[in-house]
Amino acid sequence: MSEGLVLIPTYNERENAELIIRKVFSLPRAFDVLIIDDGSPDGTAAIVRGLLAEFPGRLFLEERQGKQGLGTAYIHGFRWALARGYQYIFEMDADFSHNPEDLLRLHDSCARDGNDLAIGSRYIEGVNVVNWPMSRVLMSYFASWYVRLITGMPIRDATAGFKCYTARVLQAMDLSRIRFVGYAFQIEMKWTAYKMGFQVKEVPIIFTDRTRGASKMSKGIVEEAFFGVLQMKINSWMHPIKRAANPS
Repeated sequence: MSEGLVLIPTYNERENAELIIRKVFSLPRAFDVLIIDDGSPDGTAAIVRGLLAEFPGRLFLEERQGKQGLGTAYIHGFRWALARGYQYIFEMDADFSHNPEDLLRLHDSCARDGNDLAIGSRYIEGVNVVNWPMSRVLMSYFASWYVRLITGMPIRDATAGFKCYTARVLQAMDLSRIRFVGYAFQIEMKWTAYKMGFQVKEVPIIFTDRTRGASKMSKGIVEEAFFGVLQMKINSWMHPIKRAANPS
């Protein structure tokens, strides 16, 4: 029986796709995997298609036309997962910056400890980042500080992209109102869960920068996150996020 569904968006991840899939399936607990590929020109989707017969009922592939953004890929995956009754839905990168073995700890935080959203946090116990240049570590760390300052949200790793949601969090959210597509998407999802009153827990992880393939970071993504936080806060004054009926 599956412990949950791991959502892995891909764009030009041919060097990592098969490796990350096999690593997840090698874990001592069973997790299903959904790859959401945005028309990767390097043939990522073809590699995944070649593995479907090897992992029937456990590996799934959704192919989308063109590069539509991280946020829309995850929302597509959330809806896919909820339609199929998964109770725990994970976000994870394809490039091994997130250690698949930490899926077990994120799952335990929700399934055993009763949290609604578990965040794999780089900054809850110091700074646990490997192989990043100091400039990027500082940018990421102070981005989270900036989010806490503007929003008052008590989360130390606001841009983290390694997470476990319980289905009830995603069912309670109006996913059509989530508007950001880059790293601001990660902030907006945490902010929405927090404002709705759900129990959010940071689980310490070690983040290791990719060794294969190219980073998707861009100036536009950084700007969206910086200005998006201000816009998100202002919008919450005009259109308050309603508290969930029965949060933890």
